[in-house]
Amino acid sequence: MIPDVLYLICMSDEPKPEAVVGAFIRNQSGDILLVKSHKWPGVWVVGGGHIEYGETIASAIKREIIEEYGLHTEFIRVIKVVEFINSPYCSKRDRHFIALQCECLALHPDEIKLDHDELQDYQWFTLEAASKLENIVPETVQTIKEMYEVEHAKAK
Repeated sequence: MIPDVLYLICMSDEPKPEAVVGAFIRNQSGDILLVKSHKWPGVWVVGGGHIEYGETIASAIKREIIEEYGLHTEFIRVIKVVEFINSPYCSKRDRHFIALQCECLALHPDEIKLDHDELQDYQWFTLEAASKLENIVPETVQTIKEMYEVEHAKAK
């Protein structure tokens, strides 16, 4: 039996953090796919969405990429976990997202078919060029900079 206080916490209508995945999609050249979304107006972002109950991280990111980009991908790894708490970049500012930033490889990167209800534009960037963008969500550019640094350290 669940203690009354725990039941009240679990069943409360208080806002709770939402688990989401972010799609850091790469092509065979190592470029990264960034998008524009009305949900994050005026800035470059990565696509993604909510993890559904019972869904693995890999399944969630692959499903979101198919839904939003029409692309089939290979899940590579979770790069890092970041939080967006009442982000000034998000059109819905009263949200708390716990985002698993996922690296994926596009199997056929030329076959993008954007879901225009979710995403309005896209562009491939080198990691170096993406790391220097000014109109990009800070958590996204920080992840890209870390990816760039790791790859450059391996190349040396």
